[in-house]
Order: sequence, then structure tokens, then C-alpha cells
Amino acid sequence: MGVAPVGGASPVPRRRPRVAPAVFGLPVERIRRGHYSDKYFLRARDLLRGRGGGPAVTVQVFQRESAVVAGIDEAVAVLKLCLSEGHAFDDLEVEALRDGARVGPWETVMAITGPYRAFVHLETVYAGVLSRRTRIATNTYAVVEAARPKPILFFPARHDHWSVQAGDGWAAHVAGAAGVSTDAQAEWWGSSGIGTVPHGLIAAFGGDTVAATVAMAEWLPEDARVVSLVDFDNDSVATSLAVARALGERLWGVRLDTSSTMVDRCLEGEMGDFDPRGVNSRLVHRVREALDRGGFGGVRIVASGGFTAARIRAFEEVGVPVDSYGVGSSLMRGSYDYTADVVLVDGSPVAKAGRWHRPNPRLERVE
Repeated sequence: MGVAPVGGASPVPRRRPRVAPAVFGLPVERIRRGHYSDKYFLRARDLLRGRGGGPAVTVQVFQRESAVVAGIDEAVAVLKLCLSEGHAFDDLEVEALRDGARVGPWETVMAITGPYRAFVHLETVYAGVLSRRTRIATNTYAVVEAARPKPILFFPARHDHWSVQAGDGWAAHVAGAAGVSTDAQAEWWGSSGIGTVPHGLIAAFGGDTVAATVAMAEWLPEDARVVSLVDFDNDSVATSLAVARALGERLWGVRLDTSSTMVDRCLEGEMGDFDPRGVNSRLVHRVREALDRGGFGGVRIVASGGFTAARIRAFEEVGVPVDSYGVGSSLMRGSYDYTADVVLVDGSPVAKAGRWHRPNPRLERVE
């Protein structure tokens, strides 16, 4: 999933302060020891040590797509905290872009110069960090741009291992997501997760969406936004109206989340010239019309369930009255694999065939 070419405004201000290394909670000793490193890097480190230390090198880090970079601050933290014993960050010269920067294919996002034995074992870790975070940021930026100016809510936590949440949430944040669903996803910038009344709670209230939503509204603080899922009975129009009547102005929004294998009841009499499954444009219009007729024009509609940048763009092009989109599993897909090449040895060009030193004037010195 591509992004706009290099040269436009970044999703976040370029001069945003870098995140302090302590925020990332790195397992420093295990990384330094090489527990997460490809074995050949550890053997290279030990060989260089055994032969007197080895040369100073310049490693440049890049990937091959147009992308939104994320993971830079985390990668820098790995370099600051996990160098080989006997070395400090002052032994290196590191230049890097900022998280949220837009880059073109092959553009150098970070350059590391220093004694190779000090950081050779860290390539597996920092390249992996950059690859994953850039994938999340690039995918999120694509849906943010498709929906702009409507907000995107980052909802993929349930589609991956819990341990990736903090970094993925940060990547989505720098790419422009308006909110995330877990506190872990929001912890690196000191915020918290947001959410709706879930299907499970509705089931716990005997399948009564109104009762579950009223109970949630009474329990939440007054300034919390109450958003109710309205597809539990597969009758989104009737459920939206029932919840709106019960809560009045306390209801911030309803969330349409009809399964892609289901047809909402309100559409049963008008099928034939459109795909009626899932959250489709006709369903959104029917809910909006019903809420407006009922005097609930201030209730927002959140659409979720299988949304991608292309699907959001299709909705926006024809003016489907969605107020915000919740996007999940599509943000985890794709590949933005990073490579780290030694391109200079003791200041002289030395690189594998097909690679060469690519200085990037956009890089900033990391202090």
C-alpha cells in the first residue's frame, strides 16, 4: 500500500522531540547479549573482537517502497542502550529521520558510523523494529488520507500478539490515527485507549443493547463518549433509534459492524442492485436517515468491519455519511522490509554489488 511521494508534509511535525529510550522498556541485557540477534551477527562480533576490534564502518538503513517511517526512535534506543560491552553511544555517529517522515524507495532513513564490533549484533533488532513499525504507519497513513478529514480509529489489537501493542499504537499515532483501542497502544505518548459498548457486554445483558448501553453510560464519567454497537440483533436502524431514545444527548455515536456474511434487516426489501452484505453504503444511509428523522442528528456514525483504504475512499467519493472509521486487520498487512548495508569501511567505499553509499540530506544528527 503506497503513500504519496517524498516532499510533502509529514504526518507529524518534523522537529518533534525524540522519544526517550527508557519509554520503550527494552530488555537491554538480553539484546546486548544477542538473545534476539541472528547468530551470524554474533559470530561476526566475536570474530572482530578476537582479531583486535575490526574497522570503523558506515551502515545505511533503507527499504524499497514509498512509506511512512516509524520505529526510528525505538531503533535509536536500541543503539543507545544495547551496544557491546565496553562501548557507549558516543562511540557512534548516528543520523536519522524522524518518526512519521515520508520516504521514497531506497531512501536512507538512518546511517550509523562507528566501530562495527560495537553494534553489528543489533542489526536484527533495529531492522525488525523499523520493518514492523513502518508497515503499521504506512498502512494507517493510507486510511487516514482516504478518510481525511474524518478520524480513523486504530482497532487491530485483537489480530496480533499483545506484546506488539505499544509500538504499533505509536506507529499509528505518528501516522495520524485519531485514537487507539488499548491503553498499551497509547502509553508511549501518555494517552489511553477508547472503545464502544462491546458485543460481549450486550450478551451479558441478555442481548439487550439498550440496557447494556445505558449501564455503560451510567458507569462512565460524564465527559466520556458513549458509542454503542448496534448490530447485535442485525437490525441497525431499530437498535440505533432505541439506543438514541434511551440516552438522548448522552449518546455520542453508534457503531455499524455488520458481518460481511450478514444482510441487515432494514435492507431485506430493497436488495437487487447492490451488494447488501456487511456495512455497505445503503445501510449507512438508512441509519443516518432514521436518526435524523427521529431528531437525533447529533448522533455520529462509526463504521467498522473490513475497511481498507480503497473501501474508505469508495465511501468518501460518493458521500456516504460516516463520521469516523474503525479499521483493524487490514492495517497489519503488507511488507516494508529494511536492509542495513555496510557501505564505507574506515571512510572508503566498500559495499556489495548493487549497493553504494546513498547520503541523505534529510537525516538529522542524533545526540
